[in-house]
Amino acid sequence: MSNPNNAKPWEHAKSGAGSETDSLAARFVESISYDQRMYYHDIQGSIAHATMLAKQKIISNSELETITHGLNQIQQEIASQGAAWPGWIVELEDVHMCIEAALIKKIGDPGRKLHTGRSRNDQVALDLKLWIKDVSQELSKKFTTLAHAFVGLAEHSGHIVMPSFTHLQRAQPIVLGGELTAWLAAFDRCANRLDALNAINQLNPIGAGAIAGSSLPIDRQYTASLLNLGQPTTNAIDSTASRDAAIDMIYALAMTAMTLSRWAEQWIIYASTEFSYLKIDDRYTTGSSMMPQKRNPDMLELIRGRTGNVYGNLIAALTMCKGITIGYNRDMQEDKRHLFAAFDIVSDCLDMAARIVSTVKFNGEKIAQGLNQGFLDATSLAEYLVSKQVPFRTSHQIVGALVRQCEDKNLLELSLLSVDDFNQACQDANAMPVCDQEIYQWLKAENVVKRYQSAGNAGTSGFHAQLKHWKTKLNIK
Repeated sequence: MSNPNNAKPWEHAKSGAGSETDSLAARFVESISYDQRMYYHDIQGSIAHATMLAKQKIISNSELETITHGLNQIQQEIASQGAAWPGWIVELEDVHMCIEAALIKKIGDPGRKLHTGRSRNDQVALDLKLWIKDVSQELSKKFTTLAHAFVGLAEHSGHIVMPSFTHLQRAQPIVLGGELTAWLAAFDRCANRLDALNAINQLNPIGAGAIAGSSLPIDRQYTASLLNLGQPTTNAIDSTASRDAAIDMIYALAMTAMTLSRWAEQWIIYASTEFSYLKIDDRYTTGSSMMPQKRNPDMLELIRGRTGNVYGNLIAALTMCKGITIGYNRDMQEDKRHLFAAFDIVSDCLDMAARIVSTVKFNGEKIAQGLNQGFLDATSLAEYLVSKQVPFRTSHQIVGALVRQCEDKNLLELSLLSVDDFNQACQDANAMPVCDQEIYQWLKAENVVKRYQSAGNAGTSGFHAQLKHWKTKLNIK
């Protein structure tokens, strides 16, 4: 028979010493190397559980006081010592059992009563939700910092007139502020998605036990009220069998990483010599080991590259759950590897993005040099004809012919054509000649951006309205 004092607290039924006697087995099952970051949430959950046990007369008030004091001491020790805290014992496998073992060592039998009416299964499900709730608030602050950086840049440089792009080809003229507020809208959606997915998962699993609940008179409603994590879950089996909260969080992180990657790609292109639309601060570029002139946008490239890691975390978490039965399985231990890794990546990328945005410089002179290439005002010309009662499809046909005429004559701008040229194109399309000198007020990019009227437009009026909206939302004076 093994010595029960040496066995793991959950392996007393074994005839041998248990998995701790095999070093590979001990290392294979441990999660303490990464789940120790949940120590605060584990302790808060344990204090709430113990408080409920005392309310239900399952433990005494004196025992509750002893347990609470001991747990608070352990929390302070871990906060000051971190990974060096001597209570991290790999044979105990995880943060939950390390803290419980330290508590028992510190206070004796009252510590052995703490696990009454609960399992590591509902304990870890609770800790995970508490951790997700806290880090979501942390991410919310990072989204706000990034939004402030975009607003600051928009206030300084948003008036610059520039091309927009579809298919990476020049499209319609916009002001830079129209594009910057587009990124604001995209990142705000990422923040809102995080809030929405957390709201879906606001149910408290503590008290569900290992799978079926407890025959003791525990009060799950009371425990939940102490933790501010919503109502108790409605089904004990599902409470510990689900990792939806973790997967939803990774999904929200993956969508954020995707948006960051798209933004990074856009600015990598803008920073190229061929574009030279912007200059990234030297703190956020790196040189070449061979070419001394280089300023490579490595920080942006790494944001783009690390998106693949977060996607991998999401697929791994989904795959982890696809074949397990409706009850706790040890596969679920792996969720935290993927969740924590995704969070760390996205958290750092949001910080880096805010620093890049707050220090970047847009080159308005360079942008202006080629602004009227690519017939950016073609759509505006078609809309001018529409204002003269020409059907849009006919207008589209007329402007297409005018673009071909410019190309045939090696003219770079529609504004270089005469009024007679415009009217002849109308006649060729079986439309009445309707053009006069007013047509030139609809041409050239700097005129077009002033003419946009539709809500949310990327021209001057739309930018000013959106900037006002974001400043109000972010409480920026």
